[in-house]
Amino acid sequence: MYRELDSGVAGAVAWSISSPDPDAEAFVLPDGCMDLIWHEGGFVVAGPDTVAHRTSAAGPRAIGLRFAPGLGPRVFGVRADALRDTRLSLDELWPDAVVRRLSDAAEVDPLRAIEDEARRRLDGVGRPVETAIAARLAAGTSVAEVAAELGWSERKLHRIALSAFGYGPKTLARVLRFDRALAAARTGTGFARVAAEGGYADQAHLAREVRALAGVSLTALVG
Repeated sequence: MYRELDSGVAGAVAWSISSPDPDAEAFVLPDGCMDLIWHEGGFVVAGPDTVAHRTSAAGPRAIGLRFAPGLGPRVFGVRADALRDTRLSLDELWPDAVVRRLSDAAEVDPLRAIEDEARRRLDGVGRPVETAIAARLAAGTSVAEVAAELGWSERKLHRIALSAFGYGPKTLARVLRFDRALAAARTGTGFARVAAEGGYADQAHLAREVRALAGVSLTALVG
């Protein structure tokens, strides 16, 4: 069972998942985020996804911290596009001593251990420009308009987006639009209205985008 938890880390969402079947798979949808995940086998870093995939928690319980688009690289110290569509052990990114310290703390409280480390790494970051970019794209602002607001060329915006989000701004906007549409559909909003309010050309366009990003229909995701 998946549930979200209160988090004291700005720009992050804590979550947990538990299952009586340690080999059970979870269906993970693209959302522009990056996660730091603890499970009984250790720590895993989940990079930004371009399509949905199935993954195993590698145990009966997993706890994670999901970082809003643009924050992940600040925490992990690596470009987001280097982790795109990947899952890897934390010790491939951080020094052994840091991972051991985090593992020791996780024996007492995994979520607190993750959050404390994230706060240390985000201390002084404030609201980075990457967060503002993601917010503008999520609101439906065009890539050209976002670049103009920043005084950048679209080429510069694309270069920074690759490092911050794992893919270009147009792809990020597409992923965030899908995420908004799915959230609206799950409240019971009709698909035609979801398409119209989400900026899709029509319901057929929405259906194609959902199928391309999730691999299943919107009905299957909502049902």
